Amino acid sequence: MLQQVLHEVKAAKGAINLNELARQLGIDRSALDGMIEFWVRKGRLKADDLAPAEPHAACSSCAGSCPGPQGCPFVLTMPRTYSLNVQRKPPQPAPPAKGCHRCG
Repeated sequence: MLQQVLHEVKAAKGAINLNELARQLGIDRSALDGMIEFWVRKGRLKADDLAPAEPHAACSSCAGSCPGPQGCPFVLTMPRTYSLNVQRKPPQPAPPAKGCHRCG
């Protein structure tokens, strides 16, 4: 199933709706989230960083007492996005153990 998730991300020609992908694969969204995070940890996918929203200095709706992006009703939180990690480096082999009779 993990390989199938990675295949679907690779085959997508744009953004993938994770709710739709979970339905397509017949799995719970929480399970898909775990699989996506697995591929992020392995370096095959990367989480796209979005700049955090900043309170708008000219906003007069809060009358100068802006609670910041987390409490502002005028700030929209965008969904987290992921993409293939094309800069991924292949895993490096572990160095031989000291005193190994084969390696010296």
